[in-house]
Amino acid sequence: MKAFGVLLRRELALAWGRGGGPLLALTFYACVVVLLPMASGRAPERLAAIAPGIAWLALALAALLSLERLFERDYEDGTLDLLALGPAPLEAVAVAKCLAQWLASGAPLALAAPVAALMLGAEPKVMPLLVLCALAGGLAFAFLGGLGAALALGSKRGGLLVAVIVLPLFAPPVIFGAGALDGYGAGLPWTGGLLLLLAYCVGAVALSPLAMAAACRNALD
Repeated sequence: MKAFGVLLRRELALAWGRGGGPLLALTFYACVVVLLPMASGRAPERLAAIAPGIAWLALALAALLSLERLFERDYEDGTLDLLALGPAPLEAVAVAKCLAQWLASGAPLALAAPVAALMLGAEPKVMPLLVLCALAGGLAFAFLGGLGAALALGSKRGGLLVAVIVLPLFAPPVIFGAGALDGYGAGLPWTGGLLLLLAYCVGAVALSPLAMAAACRNALD
């Protein structure tokens, strides 16, 4: 646990140092919210209907911004080789990297999601559920994004490859989360979508580190 704590503090410091923490992702998120009414029209009822879905889509896209360098920088300077030989297994290294990514970017985005949804005209009653869904979905995005970053290690166009790998994996949480929010806002059954989202998040957290560690070992061989 001590080694994992050291790893997590290191990754948090790197997450803030290499990209200013959540600033880039929050700026992108704000741009989506500002530009959306220009593309879809300013009718309040139209914006209110699509606000939860747009908040989710922007969350998924913002999660892609810093994924390319999640493992690549350590791979290039040889740090990943040292981490592989250290006391903590590569699975723990992967968990630390993804948790730091979520804490530095995903969690702030989840807290900003209600503000964005309110600006687009969403009903205030869905805000607590939106925060819960965004926190769970952001955690899934971080671990699935880490899987894509690990699989893209050593490739020349890592950013494009990461996007190709992870975007299909991002689709289920977006669908489940938006479905739960739409159902709750319309007074329809919504717990099924939330439970599916939470189950998907648990599966991503449990299984992705194993695949990330295997991909890193393959890149280091």
